[in-house]
Amino acid sequence: MAHQQNNISTITSTKPINDENYYRATWAHRAWFATGCTAVLISLAKSILIISKMPPAPKTCLHLTLAAALGYLLSDLVSGIYHWAVDNYGSAATPIFGSQIESFRAHHQHPSEITKCETAGILYTLAAVTAAAVTPVNLFSGDPVLLAFVGVFAGCSMFSIKFHAWAHVPRKRLPAAVAALQDAGILMRLSQHAPHHRPPYNSNYCTVSGIWNRVLDETKVLAAVEAALYRLTGVRPRSWSEPISEWTPRTQMLDETQFLVNSKTK
Repeated sequence: MAHQQNNISTITSTKPINDENYYRATWAHRAWFATGCTAVLISLAKSILIISKMPPAPKTCLHLTLAAALGYLLSDLVSGIYHWAVDNYGSAATPIFGSQIESFRAHHQHPSEITKCETAGILYTLAAVTAAAVTPVNLFSGDPVLLAFVGVFAGCSMFSIKFHAWAHVPRKRLPAAVAALQDAGILMRLSQHAPHHRPPYNSNYCTVSGIWNRVLDETKVLAAVEAALYRLTGVRPRSWSEPISEWTPRTQMLDETQFLVNSKTK
């Protein structure tokens, strides 16, 4: 899938993949991923450095805690809105996010493939956006509370697709720390995300903690936005398609080395 994101394509066929390089990130992916991680770490480090030079104050600690908590909670909501958007709108030709849109469509066709991909290969697009958005804050802000919020929010948002990938891994195969975070409800579990891959494929979009899924699903706010966009633009979201459409998951193959591959579109 890491290699897959470089192609502007439509999923149309299957074949066995025996080349492990297919799942590896390119050096460009790794560079963007490192840049995004660096931007996040600078935000957090700068916040800590500024606080360390200030007189101890319980109020400041409270504000930092609240900022970090707010960043974490909002990242889950944003991950759900982003996931909903790329699942339902756009194509491989969409600027900046086209590779992610096509990759998410491939993921719905064969969900377990995401677990085989190198981290940088699935995060580089969000890492690039994160670096572009966070760097100005790092350069011009001296507010430790704002920097803490930005660091936590951007970090969780950037890694939301990795958290998503872990939600496709059986617990016994997860790193112990990740399993513990899932057990504590800090990260989304496989059982929480599974309904997203069952008909009607229009729920459980949030992929950090999943805490916003119930709110979004019960209020049907995303469905209302879909209806409004359809009335305004005539564009149907992919989740409205019939179960036999190309968007919905195909039957999982017993041999996990077989998956849907791309054919070039013009």
